[in-house]
Amino acid sequence: MTGEELRDELYQRIVNAQAKYRGWLLTQPPNVILDHACAYTIREDIVMEMSALKLPEAQVRALLKSHNPLADIYKEWNKVETHHMEDLRDVIEARADAVIQAEKKAGQREGR
Repeated sequence: MTGEELRDELYQRIVNAQAKYRGWLLTQPPNVILDHACAYTIREDIVMEMSALKLPEAQVRALLKSHNPLADIYKEWNKVETHHMEDLRDVIEARADAVIQAEKKAGQREGR
């Protein structure tokens, strides 16, 4: 199998795993769906990234050894410390500052 064929196989396994997860999730009551919303979103992000990522053949082969590469990647992602909350705080503060600046400009225009 060529490297491209292996990447396609890996991608299809990941897509199929996500489709199965989605199917299961849609059979759950709303509270369970909400409890898994973040996991679903991150898994979707993994699928999207895998569609564009050109992993070296050795890495593809390593991931293909897994029964469920998507679940394994997601599990590893959960172990990684992200800056999500810091990024969110920065966006909140930037938005508040933008509103303050807009109000100042509007006040200056009205005061002229």
